[in-house]
Amino acid sequence: MSAESKLAELNLELPDAPAPAGVYSPVVQVDNIAYVSGHGPLLPDGSMITGKVGADLSTEEGKNAARQVGLTILATLKSQLGSLDRVERVVKALGMVNAAPDFGQHPQVINGFSELMVDVFGESGRAARSAVGMGSLPGNIAVEIEVILQLKS
Repeated sequence: MSAESKLAELNLELPDAPAPAGVYSPVVQVDNIAYVSGHGPLLPDGSMITGKVGADLSTEEGKNAARQVGLTILATLKSQLGSLDRVERVVKALGMVNAAPDFGQHPQVINGFSELMVDVFGESGRAARSAVGMGSLPGNIAVEIEVILQLKS
């Protein structure tokens, strides 16, 4: 099943693709590799999920924020590439969690993103991944994720 069909089948609501908040491109394509800039958990109403996981947000709320980042990245990919069906596979993801100093469940939070990628792209959505904690993130967002994708030739 195509990624676009899977998105519809899962009844997933994508936010509007965010405009860059600085001097950068949301996606840079080199040959058949797409480098996606860091994205935050943008909600359909234009607001962001904010707060420190382990203090302001639970692990489960952080996981939901990571899933929302995934939806935001999908919106950007659809906008920039024209179709999610151009994605061959998710290669590498870097998940950054705005975490309280004693928080240690970063991988469980970033699973929200990873599970969404597998839901949409099947096994091609299972990527190499890093999940790390940060002392802060821009605008106090809960999670930021960047990703590298292989595109179909």
